[in-house]
Amino acid sequence: MDLARTDFYLDGAWVAAGGGETVAVHNPATEEVVAAVPAGTAADVERAVAAARAAFPGWADAAPADRAACLDRLHAALTARTDEIARTVALELGTPLRVATRVQAGLPLTVLRGYVELAAAPPADETIGNSLVVREPVGVVGAITPWNYPLHQVVAKLAPALAAGCTVVLKPSELTPLTAYLLFDAVHEAGFPPGVVNLVTGTGPVVGEAIAAHPDVDLVSFTGSTATGRRISHLAADRIARVTLELGGKSANVVLDDADLAAAVKVGVGNAFLNSGQTCTAWTRLLVHHERYDEALALAAGATAGYRLGDPFDPATRLGPLVSAAQRDRVHEHVARGLADGGRLVAGGPDAPLPDRGHFVAPTVIADVDPDSALAQEEVFGPVLAVMAFHDEDEAVSIANNSRYGLAGAVWSADTDRALRVARRMRTGAVDINGAPFNPLAPFGGYKQSGLGRELGRHGLAEFLQVKAIQR
Repeated sequence: MDLARTDFYLDGAWVAAGGGETVAVHNPATEEVVAAVPAGTAADVERAVAAARAAFPGWADAAPADRAACLDRLHAALTARTDEIARTVALELGTPLRVATRVQAGLPLTVLRGYVELAAAPPADETIGNSLVVREPVGVVGAITPWNYPLHQVVAKLAPALAAGCTVVLKPSELTPLTAYLLFDAVHEAGFPPGVVNLVTGTGPVVGEAIAAHPDVDLVSFTGSTATGRRISHLAADRIARVTLELGGKSANVVLDDADLAAAVKVGVGNAFLNSGQTCTAWTRLLVHHERYDEALALAAGATAGYRLGDPFDPATRLGPLVSAAQRDRVHEHVARGLADGGRLVAGGPDAPLPDRGHFVAPTVIADVDPDSALAQEEVFGPVLAVMAFHDEDEAVSIANNSRYGLAGAVWSADTDRALRVARRMRTGAVDINGAPFNPLAPFGGYKQSGLGRELGRHGLAEFLQVKAIQR
């Protein structure tokens, strides 16, 4: 696998980076440098935005069938690269290969396929009184994406923007940029018109801020931390630009007294530890009825014992490293503080054995967590599960909603109508009942400080469209 990349993708071609500065890419399982990518500048962003602005009229006016055909070719090109994408994600992020294949490489293909169909059949014009209401692409989109799902998070922005008729400038995370290069190899192969899709790598404070502040970027779509989302909002607000944000989460998994406890805990632990806990929708708070609390803790400890740490390319590995030493250290600090605040260690913890090298954190379960404590309130972004007891539905809902976040959640009950009533009361953008599967066509996004706007499906497409009324 050739990892050397020294260029940006601008105006339909690979263009050598001229600045000379680079950003190193590390393998988090070995701590070794495996590649470097160009560190873009504001001038590089200027070139990318200019290309996207010039390409916008033609792409916006293209027939829906033509835009769908480009996306379909992109789908084929990415499908052919599935194995390479999975191996690259395993290398630069540390996701175990089998998970990287199924989720990191597989889910974006499903999302992209949905947008091929939506691009071919865009929202119809409608008549309201004497007005013709039409939908038009918003313009140039600046997409700034995180490291934890380096292909899915890009496709969730790129595909609807392109389907809507927008042009795009992408800045992927500097921690996991190699996957984005594979995507743009596929973009080039798919034959998009020059300037429609552009790639500039680099850091957030330089490239990200230049995109967010650029006067010719009509919409900024960002996924990442709440603090960075706040900064991007300020930059965009200065020029009254649209922003969509998918930010942090602290999702509650509510297990009612009549639930299938074994299934709820097993699935809940798996959700909390997915991608080594580096998942914004992770159910990191397990809420259990007090009469079944001790049983739930035993089940959680047993499930956690099955998560073997190790080399992402080893088929026996179930949990890889965290993305960086800084992320590992932050998670260790959260665990130490959670125990100092009165939490009781059930599994894992700071003294659990770890591989000799790599940014690993042991999968950890902490019981008796105060709902107001830092461990229950702050996004850890590591394999750490906080467990709390409740006495009735009202208390369960109160604890679940006791968060500045509202991205995801879950409810378990033998009575699906009861579970639905609880789900409706949870102030969060998505709730799964009894382990229902993820739906890539459903709207995805958060309440409160978990963000603004929605991704995926037709609701995600709508974010990239303007609404115009023409009176007749």
